[in-house]
Amino acid sequence: MQMNLRTDYALRMLMALAAKDEVVSIDWLADHYDISRNHLAKVAQELVAAGYVASLRGRGGGLRLAQPPAEINVGEVVRRLENLTGFVACMGGKENCVIDGACGLKPALAGAIEAFLTHLDQFDLSQITASQSRLLRRLDPERA
Repeated sequence: MQMNLRTDYALRMLMALAAKDEVVSIDWLADHYDISRNHLAKVAQELVAAGYVASLRGRGGGLRLAQPPAEINVGEVVRRLENLTGFVACMGGKENCVIDGACGLKPALAGAIEAFLTHLDQFDLSQITASQSRLLRRLDPERA
């Protein structure tokens, strides 16, 4: 299974915000992750709309976590950002398959996806950023 880039970028952004524990600009994130600023801005909008991130305007503005890291569940973030119903065409309901109803693939994949998400539900942002100092050394070696 492969997550889309939007989810990947969102998780990276959340981890950086948790590790830095301060207001961070999209430009800083783009520079340090070597990711397009435009892509990150779109992801930031989604995270703000979902209530995970707060956006601060003006001088010294940027992004910060809107919730404590321990309250941001990784499985929930993935569910919000991924379209898992379309993992294969028949699961999204948009394609008619001649073997639909006789095939065991759809329930097998649905079970695998649920197991994947259930595993991610065991982790919150504080757990995946527990080594703040190591994350910061990788993200910003000059300041660490």
